[in-house]
Amino acid sequence: MGSPSKHLVIVAGEASGDLHASHLVEAIKRLDPSITFSGLGGPKMKAGGVDLYQDLTKMAVVGFWEVLKHYKDIKRAFRLILEKIDAKGADAVILVDYPGFNLRLARELKKRNIKVIYYISPQVWAWKEKRVYFIKENVDKMLVLFQFEKDFYAHFGVDVLFVGHPLVDTVHVHTPKEALLERKGLSKDKLTIGILPGSREREIETLLPIMLETAKILSQEFPQVQFLVIKAPTIAQSSIEKYLQKTSLTCRIVEGNIYDGINASDLCMVASGTATLETAILQKPMVVVYKTSLLTWILAKLFVRIENIGLVNVVAGERIVPECIQFQATGQGIAKELRTIITDELKIADIKASLKVVKESLGTGGASQRAAKEILRAVYG
Repeated sequence: MGSPSKHLVIVAGEASGDLHASHLVEAIKRLDPSITFSGLGGPKMKAGGVDLYQDLTKMAVVGFWEVLKHYKDIKRAFRLILEKIDAKGADAVILVDYPGFNLRLARELKKRNIKVIYYISPQVWAWKEKRVYFIKENVDKMLVLFQFEKDFYAHFGVDVLFVGHPLVDTVHVHTPKEALLERKGLSKDKLTIGILPGSREREIETLLPIMLETAKILSQEFPQVQFLVIKAPTIAQSSIEKYLQKTSLTCRIVEGNIYDGINASDLCMVASGTATLETAILQKPMVVVYKTSLLTWILAKLFVRIENIGLVNVVAGERIVPECIQFQATGQGIAKELRTIITDELKIADIKASLKVVKESLGTGGASQRAAKEILRAVYG
Protein backbone atom coordinates (compact mmCIF):
# COMPACT_ATOMS: atom_id res chain seq x y z
CA MET A 1 0.00 0.00 0.00
CA GLY A 2 3.02 2.28 0.10
CA SER A 3 5.58 3.45 2.62
CA PRO A 4 6.34 4.34 5.30
CA SER A 5 4.19 1.75 7.09
CA LYS A 6 1.18 2.95 9.01
CA HIS A 7 0.33 2.49 12.66
CA LEU A 8 -3.29 2.13 13.78
CA VAL A 9 -4.66 2.25 17.31
CA ILE A 10 -7.74 0.14 18.00
CA VAL A 11 -9.98 0.19 21.09
CA ALA A 12 -12.58 -2.42 22.08
CA GLY A 13 -14.08 -2.86 25.52
CA GLU A 14 -16.10 -6.08 25.64
CA ALA A 15 -15.76 -9.72 24.59
CA SER A 16 -17.82 -9.31 21.42
CA GLY A 17 -15.92 -6.16 20.47
CA ASP A 18 -12.62 -7.94 21.12
CA LEU A 19 -13.72 -10.75 18.77
CA HIS A 20 -14.88 -8.47 15.96
CA ALA A 21 -11.83 -6.22 16.36
CA SER A 22 -9.50 -9.22 16.04
CA HIS A 23 -11.19 -10.25 12.79
CA LEU A 24 -10.88 -6.68 11.51
CA VAL A 25 -7.18 -6.56 12.37
CA GLU A 26 -6.68 -9.88 10.56
CA ALA A 27 -8.49 -8.57 7.47
CA ILE A 28 -6.44 -5.35 7.42
CA LYS A 29 -3.17 -7.28 7.77
CA ARG A 30 -4.11 -9.51 4.86
CA LEU A 31 -4.47 -6.41 2.70
CA ASP A 32 -1.40 -4.64 4.11
CA PRO A 33 0.98 -6.78 6.21
CA SER A 34 3.16 -3.73 6.97
CA ILE A 35 0.53 -2.09 9.19
CA THR A 36 1.11 -2.28 12.95
CA PHE A 37 -1.49 -2.11 15.70
CA SER A 38 -1.66 -1.12 19.35
CA GLY A 39 -4.49 -0.27 21.70
CA LEU A 40 -6.92 -1.46 24.34
CA GLY A 41 -8.91 -4.66 24.00
CA GLY A 42 -8.86 -8.28 25.02
CA PRO A 43 -7.09 -11.61 24.49
CA LYS A 44 -8.28 -12.14 20.91
CA MET A 45 -6.87 -8.80 19.80
CA LYS A 46 -3.60 -9.59 21.55
CA ALA A 47 -3.44 -12.99 19.84
CA GLY A 48 -4.08 -11.21 16.54
CA GLY A 49 -0.95 -9.10 16.89
CA VAL A 50 -2.22 -5.96 18.63
CA ASP A 51 0.28 -4.48 21.11
CA LEU A 52 -2.18 -4.38 23.99
CA TYR A 53 -1.67 -1.67 26.61
CA GLN A 54 -4.36 -3.10 28.88
CA ASP A 55 -7.11 -5.73 28.80
CA LEU A 56 -10.18 -3.51 28.75
CA THR A 57 -12.57 -6.46 28.47
CA LYS A 58 -11.99 -7.27 32.14
CA MET A 59 -13.91 -4.12 32.97
CA ALA A 60 -16.91 -4.90 30.74
CA VAL A 61 -19.98 -3.79 32.65
CA VAL A 62 -23.58 -2.87 31.92
CA GLY A 63 -25.66 -0.29 33.74
CA PHE A 64 -25.20 3.01 35.53
CA TRP A 65 -24.40 1.60 38.96
CA GLU A 66 -22.04 -1.04 37.60
CA VAL A 67 -20.06 1.59 35.67
CA LEU A 68 -19.72 3.72 38.80
CA LYS A 69 -18.12 0.83 40.66
CA HIS A 70 -15.41 0.55 37.97
CA TYR A 71 -15.07 4.27 37.33
CA LYS A 72 -11.49 4.67 38.62
CA ASP A 73 -10.20 1.74 36.55
CA ILE A 74 -11.97 2.99 33.43
CA LYS A 75 -10.59 6.49 33.95
CA ARG A 76 -7.04 5.12 34.28
CA ALA A 77 -7.45 3.19 31.03
CA PHE A 78 -8.71 6.35 29.34
CA ARG A 79 -5.66 8.33 30.44
CA LEU A 80 -3.37 5.48 29.43
CA ILE A 81 -4.56 5.28 25.83
CA LEU A 82 -4.25 9.05 25.37
CA GLU A 83 -0.73 9.01 26.84
CA LYS A 84 0.27 6.25 24.43
CA ILE A 85 -1.21 8.06 21.44
CA ASP A 86 0.46 11.33 22.45
CA ALA A 87 3.81 9.55 22.80
CA LYS A 88 3.70 7.29 19.73
CA GLY A 89 1.18 8.93 17.43
CA ALA A 90 -1.38 7.16 15.23
CA ASP A 91 -2.33 7.36 11.58
CA ALA A 92 -5.89 6.60 12.61
CA VAL A 93 -7.80 5.28 15.60
CA ILE A 94 -10.46 2.60 15.18
CA LEU A 95 -13.12 2.61 17.88
CA VAL A 96 -15.16 -0.58 18.28
CA ASP A 97 -18.55 -0.26 20.02
CA TYR A 98 -18.12 0.51 23.80
CA PRO A 99 -19.73 3.98 23.47
CA GLY A 100 -19.40 5.28 27.02
CA PHE A 101 -15.63 5.09 26.68
CA ASN A 102 -15.10 5.46 22.95
CA LEU A 103 -17.28 8.49 22.29
CA ARG A 104 -15.38 10.46 24.92
CA LEU A 105 -12.16 9.23 23.39
CA ALA A 106 -13.31 10.38 19.94
CA ARG A 107 -13.69 13.94 21.27
CA GLU A 108 -10.13 13.94 22.65
CA LEU A 109 -8.76 12.51 19.41
CA LYS A 110 -10.51 15.18 17.38
CA LYS A 111 -8.73 17.82 19.46
CA ARG A 112 -5.48 16.17 18.39
CA ASN A 113 -6.53 16.15 14.72
CA ILE A 114 -6.34 12.34 14.57
CA LYS A 115 -8.56 10.48 12.11
CA VAL A 116 -11.32 8.54 13.89
CA ILE A 117 -13.11 5.54 12.37
CA TYR A 118 -15.97 3.97 14.33
CA TYR A 119 -16.73 0.28 13.72
CA ILE A 120 -19.94 -1.14 15.23
CA SER A 121 -22.17 1.79 16.03
CA PRO A 122 -23.31 2.89 19.47
CA GLN A 123 -27.07 2.41 19.81
CA VAL A 124 -27.79 6.12 19.50
CA TRP A 125 -30.94 5.23 17.57
CA ALA A 126 -32.30 3.63 20.76
CA TRP A 127 -31.51 6.40 23.22
CA LYS A 128 -29.69 9.72 23.39
CA GLU A 129 -30.39 10.44 19.73
CA LYS A 130 -28.70 13.80 20.12
CA ARG A 131 -25.41 11.91 20.26
CA VAL A 132 -25.61 11.63 16.49
CA TYR A 133 -24.60 15.30 16.25
CA PHE A 134 -21.63 14.57 18.51
CA ILE A 135 -20.65 11.67 16.24
CA LYS A 136 -20.98 13.82 13.13
CA GLU A 137 -18.58 16.33 14.67
CA ASN A 138 -16.01 13.93 16.14
CA VAL A 139 -16.01 10.79 13.94
CA ASP A 140 -14.63 10.81 10.39
CA LYS A 141 -16.26 7.55 9.24
CA MET A 142 -18.96 5.25 10.62
CA LEU A 143 -18.85 1.60 9.57
CA VAL A 144 -22.17 0.04 10.58
CA LEU A 145 -23.52 -3.50 10.75
CA PHE A 146 -27.18 -2.88 9.95
CA GLN A 147 -28.89 -1.22 7.00
CA PHE A 148 -31.27 0.70 9.29
CA GLU A 149 -28.20 2.22 10.99
CA LYS A 150 -26.91 3.46 7.65
CA ASP A 151 -30.28 5.03 6.91
CA PHE A 152 -30.34 6.65 10.35
CA TYR A 153 -26.87 8.21 10.08
CA ALA A 154 -27.29 9.24 6.46
CA HIS A 155 -30.40 11.18 7.47
CA PHE A 156 -28.21 13.32 9.72
CA GLY A 157 -25.47 13.74 7.11
CA VAL A 158 -22.91 11.45 8.77
CA ASP A 159 -20.29 9.79 6.52
CA VAL A 160 -21.47 6.17 6.88
CA LEU A 161 -21.02 2.81 5.17
CA PHE A 162 -23.04 -0.39 5.73
CA VAL A 163 -20.56 -3.29 5.74
CA GLY A 164 -22.84 -6.09 6.96
CA HIS A 165 -22.56 -8.10 10.17
CA PRO A 166 -19.39 -10.14 10.89
CA LEU A 167 -21.47 -12.81 12.65
CA VAL A 168 -22.55 -14.03 9.21
CA ASP A 169 -18.98 -15.30 8.76
CA THR A 170 -18.37 -16.53 12.31
CA VAL A 171 -21.56 -18.47 13.17
CA HIS A 172 -20.67 -22.02 12.12
CA VAL A 173 -21.83 -25.39 13.42
CA HIS A 174 -19.14 -28.06 13.73
CA THR A 175 -20.97 -30.83 15.57
CA PRO A 176 -24.36 -32.11 14.31
CA LYS A 177 -27.28 -31.90 16.72
CA GLU A 178 -27.61 -35.66 17.29
CA ALA A 179 -23.87 -36.07 17.90
CA LEU A 180 -23.74 -33.28 20.46
CA LEU A 181 -26.79 -34.54 22.33
CA GLU A 182 -25.33 -38.06 22.44
CA ARG A 183 -22.01 -36.69 23.69
CA LYS A 184 -23.86 -34.90 26.50
CA GLY A 185 -25.88 -37.98 27.42
CA LEU A 186 -29.13 -36.47 26.21
CA SER A 187 -31.88 -37.93 24.03
CA LYS A 188 -32.34 -36.88 20.40
CA ASP A 189 -36.07 -37.55 20.78
CA LYS A 190 -36.72 -35.06 23.59
CA LEU A 191 -37.43 -31.35 23.28
CA THR A 192 -34.18 -29.52 23.95
CA ILE A 193 -34.24 -25.97 25.31
CA GLY A 194 -31.05 -23.93 25.18
CA ILE A 195 -30.25 -21.56 28.05
CA LEU A 196 -27.99 -18.61 27.15
CA PRO A 197 -27.60 -16.57 30.36
CA GLY A 198 -25.08 -14.03 29.06
CA SER A 199 -21.37 -13.35 28.73
CA ARG A 200 -20.80 -11.35 31.93
CA GLU A 201 -20.60 -12.70 35.47
CA ARG A 202 -23.24 -10.21 36.60
CA GLU A 203 -25.65 -11.51 33.96
CA ILE A 204 -25.07 -15.07 35.16
CA GLU A 205 -25.83 -14.06 38.75
CA THR A 206 -29.00 -12.27 37.71
CA LEU A 207 -30.41 -14.38 34.89
CA LEU A 208 -29.29 -17.99 35.32
CA PRO A 209 -31.29 -18.62 38.53
CA ILE A 210 -34.40 -17.20 36.82
CA MET A 211 -33.82 -19.32 33.71
CA LEU A 212 -33.33 -22.46 35.82
CA GLU A 213 -36.58 -21.68 37.63
CA THR A 214 -38.20 -21.47 34.20
CA ALA A 215 -36.68 -24.83 33.31
CA LYS A 216 -38.06 -26.37 36.50
CA ILE A 217 -41.58 -25.13 35.73
CA LEU A 218 -41.46 -26.43 32.15
CA SER A 219 -40.03 -29.83 33.15
CA GLN A 220 -43.03 -30.33 35.42
CA GLU A 221 -45.43 -29.57 32.56
CA PHE A 222 -43.52 -31.29 29.75
CA PRO A 223 -41.79 -34.50 30.94
CA GLN A 224 -40.05 -34.92 27.56
CA VAL A 225 -37.91 -31.79 27.90
CA GLN A 226 -34.18 -31.41 28.54
CA PHE A 227 -31.86 -28.43 28.81
CA LEU A 228 -28.48 -27.20 27.61
CA VAL A 229 -26.74 -24.31 29.36
CA ILE A 230 -24.66 -22.69 26.64
CA LYS A 231 -21.65 -21.11 28.34
CA ALA A 232 -19.98 -18.04 26.87
CA PRO A 233 -16.16 -18.28 26.70
CA THR A 234 -15.87 -15.31 29.07
CA ILE A 235 -17.62 -17.22 31.87
CA ALA A 236 -15.90 -19.72 34.18
CA GLN A 237 -17.51 -23.16 34.23
CA SER A 238 -17.63 -23.00 38.02
CA SER A 239 -19.91 -19.96 37.75
CA ILE A 240 -22.46 -22.16 35.95
CA GLU A 241 -21.95 -25.33 37.96
CA LYS A 242 -22.69 -23.72 41.32
CA TYR A 243 -26.25 -23.05 40.13
CA LEU A 244 -26.73 -26.43 38.44
CA GLN A 245 -25.70 -28.24 41.62
CA LYS A 246 -28.85 -26.86 43.26
CA THR A 247 -31.21 -28.41 40.72
CA SER A 248 -32.21 -31.95 39.75
CA LEU A 249 -32.98 -30.94 36.15
CA THR A 250 -31.62 -32.85 33.16
CA CYS A 251 -29.26 -30.06 32.22
CA ARG A 252 -25.82 -30.13 30.58
CA ILE A 253 -23.23 -27.42 29.97
CA VAL A 254 -22.01 -26.72 26.44
CA GLU A 255 -18.66 -24.97 26.20
CA GLY A 256 -16.31 -24.38 23.32
CA ASN A 257 -18.36 -23.74 20.19
CA ILE A 258 -21.55 -22.16 21.52
CA TYR A 259 -23.11 -22.45 18.06
CA ASP A 260 -23.12 -26.23 18.37
CA GLY A 261 -25.19 -25.80 21.53
CA ILE A 262 -27.64 -23.37 19.94
CA ASN A 263 -27.99 -25.66 16.91
CA ALA A 264 -28.72 -28.64 19.16
CA SER A 265 -31.57 -26.73 20.82
CA ASP A 266 -35.14 -26.68 19.54
CA LEU A 267 -35.75 -23.29 21.11
CA CYS A 268 -33.89 -21.01 23.52
CA MET A 269 -34.13 -18.47 26.30
CA VAL A 270 -31.48 -15.86 25.61
CA ALA A 271 -29.99 -12.93 27.51
CA SER A 272 -30.58 -9.76 25.52
CA GLY A 273 -27.59 -8.83 23.37
CA THR A 274 -25.56 -10.19 20.48
CA ALA A 275 -26.55 -13.77 21.41
CA THR A 276 -30.06 -13.05 20.13
CA LEU A 277 -28.60 -12.44 16.65
CA GLU A 278 -26.45 -15.58 16.85
CA THR A 279 -29.56 -17.56 17.75
CA ALA A 280 -31.47 -15.85 14.92
CA ILE A 281 -28.81 -16.78 12.36
CA LEU A 282 -29.30 -20.43 13.36
CA GLN A 283 -33.07 -19.80 13.12
CA LYS A 284 -33.99 -21.05 16.56
CA PRO A 285 -37.17 -19.65 18.16
CA MET A 286 -36.36 -17.84 21.40
CA VAL A 287 -37.53 -15.73 24.29
CA VAL A 288 -35.34 -12.70 25.01
CA VAL A 289 -34.63 -12.06 28.70
CA TYR A 290 -33.23 -8.92 30.29
CA LYS A 291 -32.97 -7.70 33.88
CA THR A 292 -30.72 -5.08 35.45
CA SER A 293 -30.47 -3.05 38.65
CA LEU A 294 -33.52 -0.98 39.53
CA LEU A 295 -31.60 2.31 39.17
CA THR A 296 -30.33 1.39 35.71
CA TRP A 297 -33.83 0.30 34.69
CA ILE A 298 -35.41 3.56 35.84
CA LEU A 299 -32.82 5.59 33.93
CA ALA A 300 -33.29 3.44 30.83
CA LYS A 301 -37.05 3.94 30.93
CA LEU A 302 -36.47 7.70 30.92
CA PHE A 303 -34.28 7.68 27.81
CA VAL A 304 -34.91 4.58 25.69
CA ARG A 305 -37.02 5.49 22.65
CA ILE A 306 -37.65 2.08 21.07
CA GLU A 307 -40.41 -0.41 21.82
CA ASN A 308 -38.27 -3.54 21.67
CA ILE A 309 -35.04 -4.13 23.55
CA GLY A 310 -33.96 -7.44 22.00
CA LEU A 311 -31.53 -6.83 19.15
CA VAL A 312 -33.20 -9.47 16.99
CA ASN A 313 -36.49 -7.56 17.27
CA VAL A 314 -34.81 -4.20 16.69
CA VAL A 315 -33.27 -5.48 13.46
CA ALA A 316 -36.60 -7.00 12.40
CA GLY A 317 -38.36 -3.71 13.05
CA GLU A 318 -41.07 -5.53 14.99
CA ARG A 319 -41.45 -8.02 17.83
CA ILE A 320 -40.94 -11.38 16.16
CA VAL A 321 -39.89 -13.18 19.36
CA PRO A 322 -41.24 -12.58 22.89
CA GLU A 323 -39.35 -10.40 25.38
CA CYS A 324 -39.41 -10.85 29.16
CA ILE A 325 -37.90 -7.64 30.47
CA GLN A 326 -37.19 -6.58 34.07
CA PHE A 327 -40.35 -7.29 36.10
CA GLN A 328 -41.58 -9.81 33.49
CA ALA A 329 -38.24 -11.65 33.74
CA THR A 330 -39.49 -14.29 36.16
CA GLY A 331 -39.66 -18.06 35.99
CA GLN A 332 -43.42 -17.95 35.47
CA GLY A 333 -43.22 -15.12 32.92
CA ILE A 334 -40.59 -16.78 30.75
CA ALA A 335 -42.28 -20.19 31.04
CA LYS A 336 -45.54 -18.66 29.82
CA GLU A 337 -43.89 -17.32 26.67
CA LEU A 338 -41.99 -20.54 25.98
CA ARG A 339 -45.17 -22.53 26.51
CA THR A 340 -46.96 -20.59 23.77
CA ILE A 341 -44.16 -21.49 21.37
CA ILE A 342 -43.84 -25.14 22.38
CA THR A 343 -47.55 -25.79 21.91
CA ASP A 344 -48.05 -23.96 18.60
CA GLU A 345 -46.36 -25.37 15.49
CA LEU A 346 -47.68 -22.54 13.31
CA LYS A 347 -46.12 -20.00 15.67
CA ILE A 348 -42.81 -21.85 15.45
CA ALA A 349 -42.98 -21.75 11.65
CA ASP A 350 -43.79 -18.02 11.65
CA ILE A 351 -40.89 -17.23 13.99
CA LYS A 352 -38.44 -19.25 11.89
CA ALA A 353 -39.59 -17.47 8.73
CA SER A 354 -39.07 -14.08 10.40
CA LEU A 355 -35.64 -15.12 11.71
CA LYS A 356 -34.65 -16.07 8.18
CA VAL A 357 -35.48 -12.53 7.04
CA VAL A 358 -33.36 -11.12 9.88
CA LYS A 359 -30.46 -13.34 8.87
CA GLU A 360 -30.69 -12.20 5.26
CA SER A 361 -30.71 -8.55 6.37
CA LEU A 362 -27.29 -8.98 7.98
CA GLY A 363 -25.57 -9.22 4.60
CA THR A 364 -23.94 -11.97 2.59
CA GLY A 365 -20.67 -12.20 4.51
CA GLY A 366 -17.33 -10.45 4.19
CA ALA A 367 -18.11 -7.62 6.64
CA SER A 368 -14.60 -7.54 8.09
CA GLN A 369 -13.05 -7.42 4.62
CA ARG A 370 -15.29 -4.56 3.51
CA ALA A 371 -14.52 -2.65 6.69
CA ALA A 372 -10.79 -3.28 6.25
CA LYS A 373 -10.80 -1.93 2.70
CA GLU A 374 -12.64 1.20 3.79
CA ILE A 375 -10.23 1.79 6.66
CA LEU A 376 -7.20 1.48 4.41
CA ARG A 377 -8.85 3.81 1.91
CA ALA A 378 -9.31 6.36 4.71
CA VAL A 379 -5.79 5.93 6.07
CA TYR A 380 -3.98 6.13 2.73
CA GLY A 381 -6.42 8.52 1.06
